[in-house]
Parts: sequence; structure tokens; C-alpha cells
Amino acid sequence: MNHPDVDAWEAWHPVQLAERLRDLPVPWYVAAGWAVDLFRGEQTRAHGDIEVAVPAAHFALLPPLFPELDFWVPAGGGALVPLTADALAGDSHQTWAWDPAAGRWRFDVFREPHHGDVWICRRDEQRIRRPYREIIRRSDGGIPYLAVEAVLLFKAKHPRDKDEADFAGVLPLLSRAERGWLDATLGLVHPDHPWRARLRSC
Repeated sequence: MNHPDVDAWEAWHPVQLAERLRDLPVPWYVAAGWAVDLFRGEQTRAHGDIEVAVPAAHFALLPPLFPELDFWVPAGGGALVPLTADALAGDSHQTWAWDPAAGRWRFDVFREPHHGDVWICRRDEQRIRRPYREIIRRSDGGIPYLAVEAVLLFKAKHPRDKDEADFAGVLPLLSRAERGWLDATLGLVHPDHPWRARLRSC
């Protein structure tokens, strides 16, 4: 099946995306690299895309807010399939938003596990859980983003150069509680991770 070019990204800025999501009646947040920069209070590097996350059970509330966009689901091997119930039931937790008028991808949606008002981490769904009121923070401009210690937990699985730079950049800014939570959860999913020693040496 033909689909848009997977590399044709021109992502919206968090401010623009937050404006469009202002009426979404469920918890949502900016994730990944942009969440790190929202925590830091400034953009520190280029971002090729932007990821937001919503509770998986409530994802259906999001696409109607973007009637001009088409939604596609990654299907492995670089393939994408149109958004359908069958696609949502597959292994991918991502959904990409395509702007056909501009010929560009605008954002990626993570459909995240949850139990009511409790966020569940995809890295360990049984042991890593926190209420949304704890895991969602807000920038000075009011944009919700995933707590930076949780962002770093996701980045730790296969850290790229930008992930290492993000970790190094925020390490001096982490509170004792944030360092402790990240160290403890890394102990559950990546017990030999080199970031653990650096967290403990601060």
C-alpha cells in the first residue's frame, strides 16, 4: 500500500500543538525530546518531530480535533497503514498525523497504557505506575509534558547521541526525588545502565 514519505517531517511547535489540543478532555502531554526542552525552559537542540501521548482508551477523542489531517499507524519495516480499528489493535503504540495539504507529517501520538487516572509505563507495566497528577508537569507557558525522569527512562533503552546529550543536560537540574525515581526504575528495567552511577554521584 502506498503511503506518504516517512521522512517528510515538518513538525508543529509545542505551542501550536497545545493550542489545538486545548479542548481534549483527557490527560495528554508532550513526550520525548521536546519534553526535555520544556523542562529546561528553552529549546536546546533541533527536533525533527514531536510526540504527544494520550491514554490509549481515549485516543478516539483526538483525531476529530484535526479534521484537516490524516492519521497513519506504523506497521513495521518502515510501512504505514491508514488508521483503522484493526491498525489500532496491532503492536504499534504510535499514530502519525499527516497534513495532505502541506505534504508533511505534523506530530506523532503515543497511545499509552493506563488504569483510570494512573499512568502505566510501557517499559514495565506491572511495576512502574504513577498517577497522572504526578507524571504530568507544565511548562511556564502551561504546556503539559511528561516528567523528565520518565522521559529519560524511555530514552535509556537505546540511547543515541541526542539522548546522551539530553541526559547530560538535565542531570544537574534533577531534584533528589527525580534522580532517585529514575535510578530505581532503571534498576527494574536496565539494572546495569551506566546512567545509574552518574545519578548517584550527583
